[in-house]
Amino acid sequence: MAPNRRDFLKQTGLASAGILVPSFIKASVPFLPGDVRPKVLVMIQFTGGNDGLNCIVPIGNDLYHKARPNIGYKKEELIKLSDDIGMNANLQGLADLFYEGNVVLINNVGYPDPNRSHFRSMDIWQTASDENVYMQTGWIGRMLDQSCKSGDCQKPHFAVEIDDSLSLALKGESMSGFAVRNPDQLKNVNLNPFIDSVARSGGDIHTHDNVGYLHKLLTDTTESTDYIYDQSKKYTTAFTYPTSEFAAQLKIIANLINAETNTSVYYVSLSGFDTHALQRGQQERQLRIYSEALQAFTKDLKSTNRFKDTLIMTFSEFGRRVEENAGKGTDHGTANNVYLIGGGMKQGGMINDMPDLSKLVDDDLVYQTDFRNIYATILDKWLEVPSKEILGRDFARMDFL
Repeated sequence: MAPNRRDFLKQTGLASAGILVPSFIKASVPFLPGDVRPKVLVMIQFTGGNDGLNCIVPIGNDLYHKARPNIGYKKEELIKLSDDIGMNANLQGLADLFYEGNVVLINNVGYPDPNRSHFRSMDIWQTASDENVYMQTGWIGRMLDQSCKSGDCQKPHFAVEIDDSLSLALKGESMSGFAVRNPDQLKNVNLNPFIDSVARSGGDIHTHDNVGYLHKLLTDTTESTDYIYDQSKKYTTAFTYPTSEFAAQLKIIANLINAETNTSVYYVSLSGFDTHALQRGQQERQLRIYSEALQAFTKDLKSTNRFKDTLIMTFSEFGRRVEENAGKGTDHGTANNVYLIGGGMKQGGMINDMPDLSKLVDDDLVYQTDFRNIYATILDKWLEVPSKEILGRDFARMDFL
């Protein structure tokens, strides 16, 4: 029996290279009809398990200070959100957006039967599966697959990851996203003589189904590299971004958004959140990198009136334990907070109360909102894609859009 396309791609090594590209080059119609600009989703992944309890802090909770005598924050160290809640001072950029009404903080986000493995929990977030279900396609990849069900894969349901390889979230069965760390390097793909010759060949190459599929995939890839490269040259921001790699990645996304690129989803990751020891210094550095880059990114989009069309979701695969460990860090936990940022939400604020530290399960926070409720809301209300088709069942929509 001939291998299926997913197995075939694995055997050729193209899947790991991120060369899984939808055929979108000839398309020019956005998600939304007419003159309305397409909605854009930017997914920011905190890799390693960010400690949300030290980001959005229950200032007046004695149980918090008792559990964290060394790494906990005092009231005077925090940005005040309310009399009882503070934000980590290294998140000043996020706090400014919160004051403007452009941030929704969702507390206690997780899923049933939480898994504390980095790899498994991230797979769950990226595939939108149950803990005991293993999937080979991501929720964004399945959104791209959905466009093919009508037999027309030319629709612009694109997803671009600013990285060297493609995350599972963007991998579909018949269509997938496009991974690129630097658009300036894209031309090197087309300079590969093997790829170029296969992409431009015809005739007998279509006699085998998998070979024909590979030919189409490489042709689409060749076209898409030209497209993204050309789009990246159409707009160069006048804003000064911080010097971090993460800021450079957001700058690339801003340039592509401002160039009216036909991309609906951007995906980017910031690592360094696995804080088992000496947490405060390490986490503070990463939060500062995130916050400063976010501040430049949102100002950039506001200057071109694209902020209202852009929704930014920041998440991590899990939170951390409530009680600090002997190394002045925290171990893998469960529920966490999610940040939603954008000018197109109903209003800013906070969803769910702060975690109840008196009612832990196995010394961990208890989730209140399933992360797939957030996905369902974004799919249905922002991207206007039927969430049930993507997520496999109905999840209640939330009220932030």
